Amino acid sequence: MVRINLYSDTQTQPTIGMRQAMSRAEVGDEQQFLDPSVNQLCDEVSKLLRKDSALFLPSGTMCNQIALAVHCVAGDEIIADQTSHVINNEAAGAAAICGAAIRPIQGKRGIFSADDVERSLRAGRALEPRSRLVVVEQSSNAGGGSIWPIKTLEEISVVARTHDLAMHMDGARLLNATVSSGIDAYRYANTVDSVWLDLSKGLGCPIGAVLAGSDNFIRKAWRWKHRLGGAMRQAGVIAAAGLYSLEHHVARLAEDHSNAKLFAQLVSSIEGVTVLNPEVETNLVFFDVSQTKYTSADLSTELRNHGVWIGAPTSTSMRAVTHLDISQSDIEEAADLIRQLIS
Repeated sequence: MVRINLYSDTQTQPTIGMRQAMSRAEVGDEQQFLDPSVNQLCDEVSKLLRKDSALFLPSGTMCNQIALAVHCVAGDEIIADQTSHVINNEAAGAAAICGAAIRPIQGKRGIFSADDVERSLRAGRALEPRSRLVVVEQSSNAGGGSIWPIKTLEEISVVARTHDLAMHMDGARLLNATVSSGIDAYRYANTVDSVWLDLSKGLGCPIGAVLAGSDNFIRKAWRWKHRLGGAMRQAGVIAAAGLYSLEHHVARLAEDHSNAKLFAQLVSSIEGVTVLNPEVETNLVFFDVSQTKYTSADLSTELRNHGVWIGAPTSTSMRAVTHLDISQSDIEEAADLIRQLIS
């Protein structure tokens, strides 16, 4: 039995208050705009991000894929960091769904610069794909929860608009970045044409994400939602969870960040363990165990046998993610168990 689940913030369980809100939700046919809970959630997210409209979808991956499909046509090229979710974790959806290629940039901790984008642009020759879209991931998962500086996003936005490119933000952990940096979500969102919020990570919902953009963008996104089977009918029961989370679970993300910093401090003091993102900015901690007697997979298995689950994305590295089901005492117990096993 897993007692301390640091595998991902997707492992969160809906709280009692959230379950109660779901049970009381007003519902209707969301395809016909008749679900009041879905409509309210979309309104609140569009206001939060200061975008014209928003669309409730089952997952963040669907948000990304719909955005790519709206912005691009077959043969277009997308610019993204080599560590990005759209390259590594979406089953080549860009190629399969909209026929676009992705040109990876080697950024630093998942973050690239406006100059990097400028250097990646195609010259417009007929034998080349057309540069069409820039994708940024806030915060960067594989970058260790690193936060894109607002100035960097603004500079990239200028380059994109100068060259008639669209810009999309994978906002899976956008609110983590907002809480940590103190910069309002709409300021990050203002640098891009489309953006989404994940409800099922740090906000603790069982399912769902909300994609936002201009009225024209969302009209096109609706067609892709139906095309990909994203219509959900009486979806108010899950939209209510999103509404609850926006009211109750945003400010508390600071606790997750504090717990992540504590975990990094504790495991960095273990002989043979190296924290790969020592400047922990949000709720992710990557650490290397290559100088211990364990491979990361073996240590993950041994920890899980003791009730602690931490992921092993590579043969030498591990990823711990804090969330609303993890307390400070959980962090201390997990770090102590790692120390015991390695010692």
